[in-house]
Amino acid sequence: MITYRIGNDLDLDAVIDLYRASTLGERRPVDDRERMGRMLAQANLVVTAWDEELIVGIARSLSDFSYTTYLSDLAVRASHQRGGIGRELIRRTRQAAGVDTALVLLSAPAAVEYYPRIGFNQHQSAWWLRAGESI
Repeated sequence: MITYRIGNDLDLDAVIDLYRASTLGERRPVDDRERMGRMLAQANLVVTAWDEELIVGIARSLSDFSYTTYLSDLAVRASHQRGGIGRELIRRTRQAAGVDTALVLLSAPAAVEYYPRIGFNQHQSAWWLRAGESI
């Protein structure tokens, strides 16, 4: 049975292991423990999924709890994917942020087909400035 928790007071090594056990670890600085620690500590909305004492999913977000929530990370262990955990993490994130807030994310290439299936709409005018790039 999967249970869910809210909060970012988590064992960093367990979180890094989760990222590595999902496809998201390929695109996050999992070898930079200090940076991963800052990413976790500075997120103001973190929802996790647990299979007994094993963390199997995480939704890490930044929210103003009024207008917009940016879902920066959604990761589910490969061993636990396709069971609705990702969808439930998103649902609980939205519930905690407030149903009046917009939920925004950048999709990993492998997940581009996933988000429309669960109700997300594609936005045609998103822009980003990557780390290290200047204006």
